[in-house]
Amino acid sequence: MDKNTITGFVLIALVLIGFSYFSRPSQEEIEQIQHYNDSIAALEQRLETARQAERVAAQEALRDTNALFGRAAAGEDLQVKIGNELFDLEVATKGGTLAKATLKEYNDQQGQPLTLFGDGDARFDFKLKGNGTVYNTANYYLTPVEHTDTTLTMRLQADSASYVDFRYAVHSGSYLVNFSIVPHGMAGLLSQGDKTIDVSWTQDTRQQERSATFENTRTELMYRTMDGDVDNLSTGGNDSDEIEGLTQWVGYKNQFFSTAWICDNGFSNTAVESSMLNEDEGYLKKFTTTARIDFDTTDGASNDMLFYIGPNHFNTLKDIDDTLGKDYELQRLVNLGWVLFRWVNRIFTIPLFDWLTSCGLSMGLILLIMTVIVKLVIFPFQYKSFMSTAKMKALRPEIDAINKKYPNQEDAMRKQQETMALYSRYGVSPMGGCLPMLLQMPVLFALFMFVPSAIELRQQSFLWADDLSSYDAVISWGAHVPLIGNHISLFCLLMCITTLANTYYMQKQQPMQQEGMAFMKWFMYLMPLMFIFILNDYPSGLNYYYFLSTVFSIVIMLILEKTLDKAKLRAKLEENLKKPRKQSGFMQRLEQMQKEQERILEEQRKRKGQR
Repeated sequence: MDKNTITGFVLIALVLIGFSYFSRPSQEEIEQIQHYNDSIAALEQRLETARQAERVAAQEALRDTNALFGRAAAGEDLQVKIGNELFDLEVATKGGTLAKATLKEYNDQQGQPLTLFGDGDARFDFKLKGNGTVYNTANYYLTPVEHTDTTLTMRLQADSASYVDFRYAVHSGSYLVNFSIVPHGMAGLLSQGDKTIDVSWTQDTRQQERSATFENTRTELMYRTMDGDVDNLSTGGNDSDEIEGLTQWVGYKNQFFSTAWICDNGFSNTAVESSMLNEDEGYLKKFTTTARIDFDTTDGASNDMLFYIGPNHFNTLKDIDDTLGKDYELQRLVNLGWVLFRWVNRIFTIPLFDWLTSCGLSMGLILLIMTVIVKLVIFPFQYKSFMSTAKMKALRPEIDAINKKYPNQEDAMRKQQETMALYSRYGVSPMGGCLPMLLQMPVLFALFMFVPSAIELRQQSFLWADDLSSYDAVISWGAHVPLIGNHISLFCLLMCITTLANTYYMQKQQPMQQEGMAFMKWFMYLMPLMFIFILNDYPSGLNYYYFLSTVFSIVIMLILEKTLDKAKLRAKLEENLKKPRKQSGFMQRLEQMQKEQERILEEQRKRKGQR
């Protein structure tokens, strides 16, 4: 590291220290912050007091057998099953809500049908209001009154003529469940003025994949407003939000599976919260939603909602809109990245992947073919970048002459100006290699988001990797080591080695090594080593893809280098030198900026000489 680089780091450190010192809040600001924090604490205390009063009132209602639902305060907690060919559901008599969901077409890490939630993981509570009292349905026992394989009615009895039914209907061949709350004879017993009820939904999300660390980065609470905006809470820690306006759906998602609660009329007063749980106990996050929904107490009125309980499979979720004829956009539960990358995945990656999957090929072979196709798509950009570098390499003798002409640091600006002028005369654009690289980035980043989200890779083996959606440990140990965990992934290691080799080759191809670039060169070699720590816990399918992509890149560059006619290229550059060439607007602005900077430096040198 040279003196200028060290000086730069010292100056940056001084700026940061100075900024920290001068940006300290004043005593008055500290008092204002303290006052704000005290106000928040007081508000939280009032809210907790109100919640406690509500809990006490609910307990009193339970103890009073003459209360509205007093006869339902005691009972037997049973599980009633419904389902179809895709999943089994269990509805608890206590609370009358979904208590367990088992997906038949997917297995857990022990090879058993995957349980998305159960054993008290999910808790739904509807707060019915009547006679000044709030009745939490989670505290009462409902009675199954109508039951088939795919339908179920659970009844919350007030008296022989007054009751509330919870109705469930499973769609055939679908992961959708219709849910309705239907009051009968309750018009004079429930509050008439307020046509809404409050709802609370809590679920502890289970670890479903091998790597809890990576799955946690894909486990999140998502929601969509009636305006069509989709958002999520942070995956990196505890987070909460109060959603303005109406919310169409709220989804609790793992890496590959989700439970979503949907309401066509929308939820109001929606508040969502995500909090971290202890991974050692097999859980990742606790999700909580409180909301208010429209509730018609008219006799026989059906207050309808919808649940999705199934895989984060793009086409499965997208087909829901076509089947129901409504715009839910549940496919956003599949993490395809930022909007540009998401569209690349939708119009290119997913159709290509689905077509290859329909051929019955193994997932390892599909990723290999996809890599080849992607390389063919971006080859024109890679070729253009290669030719730009080759042209600059062909001008190395002229560049060396300019470097000898301006050996001193104070002549760096003149040296750069002559270099740019040289490129302009020979028709070489220094940016010619950068733009093609930028144009291919959306495809590469889109695949970076797609592969970890492709449920088709889950528990699919290839070579030594027994699950392409998780890491492929070639070496494991018991203790958890910071940054790297408890294993080394072989595909990740191979990817890093080939990236290091590619970096070495690319460095050799550089047309010149500029002064002061030693740190950057060192950093380019450091990046592949950092990938070991960054991608070691990522899916082996992703590391396998990048390993193949890097190998193909090296092979393509070697072939291009071998087939390049350097004499013909040099002759073409000489022809360009003879042609009249109009300077581009970019080059004119760049030259003007360089001249202005040189003028400033010259004035600074003169002032120093006068002292």
